[in-house]
Amino acid sequence: MGTTNTTSLRFKPIPTSIPSFSSLLSKPHSFFPFNPIPIFKPISSSSIPKTPSVLKSSFTDNPTTTAAAATASPNNLKSRLRNGDTLYGLFLLSFSPTLAEIAGLAGYDYVVIDMEHGYGGISDALPCLHALAATNTAAILRVPETSATWAKKALDLGPQGIMFPMVDSARSAENAVSYCRFPPAGVRGSAHTVVRASGYGVDEGYLGNYMEELLIMCQVESEEGVKNADKIAAVDGVDCVQMGPLDLSASMGHLWDPWNKKVREMMYEAEKKVLDSKDEDGDGAYLCGFAMPHDGPQYLRSRGYHMVAGAVDVGLFRSAAVEDVNKFKISLVEDEGSDSERGEGKEGDEKYWSE
Repeated sequence: MGTTNTTSLRFKPIPTSIPSFSSLLSKPHSFFPFNPIPIFKPISSSSIPKTPSVLKSSFTDNPTTTAAAATASPNNLKSRLRNGDTLYGLFLLSFSPTLAEIAGLAGYDYVVIDMEHGYGGISDALPCLHALAATNTAAILRVPETSATWAKKALDLGPQGIMFPMVDSARSAENAVSYCRFPPAGVRGSAHTVVRASGYGVDEGYLGNYMEELLIMCQVESEEGVKNADKIAAVDGVDCVQMGPLDLSASMGHLWDPWNKKVREMMYEAEKKVLDSKDEDGDGAYLCGFAMPHDGPQYLRSRGYHMVAGAVDVGLFRSAAVEDVNKFKISLVEDEGSDSERGEGKEGDEKYWSE
C-alpha cells in the first residue's frame, strides 16, 4: 500500500474575520446580481385606500366604525330592536361551525352559542363565530355563569350580544352590566388592542362605540327573579330580559310540567313587569324568550316578545333523524303487506311498458 504525499494537499487558510452579509450585496460575486433594495419602503398616507365609515368587519360580529363615526350600525341587533323588529333566533348547543353556517344561511336573525348547556367553551365558540360572521348573522354568547371572568373572555371574542343566566335581582343585573364595561364604568379587564372584538386592534373606534353595539341580556328563570323582574329590567345597561321557562318551572316544583297553570301565571307576571318597564320614549328592556311545544313563537310574539328563539340545533336534528328512521321502518311494514299486490300487478306493468 502506497503512502499519501501530504505536501501535495493544499488547504485554504481559515479567515480571521467573516465579512458581513451587507458587505457582499454590492460586490459582483455576491448572492444577488442586482443592487439591493430597502426591506421596508415608506408608504405615504395618500396611497392607503379610504376605509368606509361603517363596515362589517371580518374579525368580529360587531359592525366596526372609525373613530369619527362611532354610531351603531342600522343592521345590528340593538338598532333593529329599536326599529321595532321582531327577531327570530336559534340556540346552538352542538358547537358545530357547519350548523352555525347553515343557520345563518337559513335566515335566522341571530344565533345563541350556548356555553351554559352546550359542551363547548371559548375556544369551541370561536369557529362558530367565524361561521356566523361569514353569513352576516349576529352571534350571542350565553355564558355558564354570571361572572367577570366568563364575561371578559366571551366579550373579547366580539359577539353582538351576551346572555347572563340566573339573574335574580337588580344587584345581580348591575353586576352583569359592570362585567361588560371598562373602568371606570365597570370592571371588565382590558386587552382591547389585541382581541377579536376590536378587530385585533384594527378598529380604532372600538372603545368609543362598544357599549352602543353590545346587547346585554339577563335571564329571569326563578321565582325570585320574577319578583324582581321590574327592577332587573330597569337597571341601566340591561337591554333584554330573557325568560327561562324550564328553570322557572323547576324552581316552582313543576320540572315535568312547564305549562302548569301556576308556572303560566308566574310567566305572565314577569312578562307584564318587563313590558311595563319601557317608558314613552321606548327606553327600557325588551322581552325575549324561548318557544316551547306548548307556547309557540307566534304566541310569544302576540304577547309582546321582541326576540324569540324558536329552536335548538340539537333538537332540530334529533326530530329530523327520528322522523327519518320512523318513516323508513313504517315503509318496511307497508312493503311487507303489499308484496302480494305488487306480484299480481307485474304482468300488467310489463304490458303497459311494452305498449
